[in-house]
Amino acid sequence: MDLHDDARSLQDELVRLRRDLHREPEIGLDLPRTQERVLRELDGLGLEVSTGTDTTSVTAVLRGEGTARDSARPRTVLLRADMDALPVAEATGLDFAATNGAMHACGHDLHTTSLVGAARLLHTHRDRLNGDVVLMFQPGEEGWDGAGVMLREGVLDAAGRRADAAYGLHVFSSMLPSGQFASRPGTLMSASYRLLVTVHGEGGHGSMPHRAKDPISATAAMITALQTMVTRRLDIFDPAVITVGVIRGGTKRNVIPATAEFEATVRCFSDATGALLDPAIRETIDGVARAHGVNADVVFESEYPVTVTDVDETAFGAEVVRETIGEQYYTELPNPVAGSEDFSRVLAEVPGTFLGLGALMPGLEPDTAPNNHSPYADFDPSVLSRAATVYAELAVRRLDRFAEGATR
Repeated sequence: MDLHDDARSLQDELVRLRRDLHREPEIGLDLPRTQERVLRELDGLGLEVSTGTDTTSVTAVLRGEGTARDSARPRTVLLRADMDALPVAEATGLDFAATNGAMHACGHDLHTTSLVGAARLLHTHRDRLNGDVVLMFQPGEEGWDGAGVMLREGVLDAAGRRADAAYGLHVFSSMLPSGQFASRPGTLMSASYRLLVTVHGEGGHGSMPHRAKDPISATAAMITALQTMVTRRLDIFDPAVITVGVIRGGTKRNVIPATAEFEATVRCFSDATGALLDPAIRETIDGVARAHGVNADVVFESEYPVTVTDVDETAFGAEVVRETIGEQYYTELPNPVAGSEDFSRVLAEVPGTFLGLGALMPGLEPDTAPNNHSPYADFDPSVLSRAATVYAELAVRRLDRFAEGATR
């Protein structure tokens, strides 16, 4: 069963599907056109398909027909692809670029296409599939916790019992050469938190700041103090990152406003550091506020937990890539990645792993190419058949090992 040869024969179809998805990106949990297209692509494959109630998700169950399938308790593997885009105005200049103010700047159009390809491969070879496969097409990864919604709606039990293993994949427009897979056992990606600080002062004339309580200068001091805090309150070998992406305040250059606010993303790589962040941030903000004679409201919310891969499943994923694609096409990452993923919620429930896949465009360098989330980010479509192959092989080989009685 050479799934890679079969996947290569699908390459042109996969490229067309990816371009169609790219032209019409949708944001958040409500992706009606994307859901409709995925349903159309899966039609005729004999899958048990269901859609979400609180989100436009698609869950499809493929029943294997292999002779080694344990009818008393067939094992189940889950494969996940996210489908949503970002509120980014595309600037790639591609002839299939989006024009609606949104953009597949993180490559989720490739993920969705690759999992559709895997569904076709698995359907073709279902007589060799020694168990069941759940295909998880997920909206709302980009800050909407779509995985959490799908978990609440029962995606892990879609086959009638809890999934035994779960795998996800993510493409990168930089960092890795095209076609190169990468992961690591244990902590792979950071946890993420949202920080919102509203500073309340007293407005006044810009020429007489002593007659006011300036929230702008206090906000600036708070932002600087937070950068010092992470280097003085936290272990440098278990670090955190605080990046302020939004500052709001004021209406005119000579008016001191009554309020100002800022928002930040906060990342860390362990629950231990995560537990320290909330009180440390509040103490820092409160101290600066008192020094400036203002008050501050702090909202600190957890978004996604740390992505932790299973050691054995990650070794298995590396083995699949090396044996299927080539020994040289797998790299173990030396350090975790500071991005965050809601697939972390799946891996907290089911043993599995998460693979990165380089999709660097030809002629570009990994260190200087536009990164994921950039309006200039572009992804090499030649990786589509390779991604579909690895998705399918992970399911086939894991079910084979379950059938053989292999233990983790």
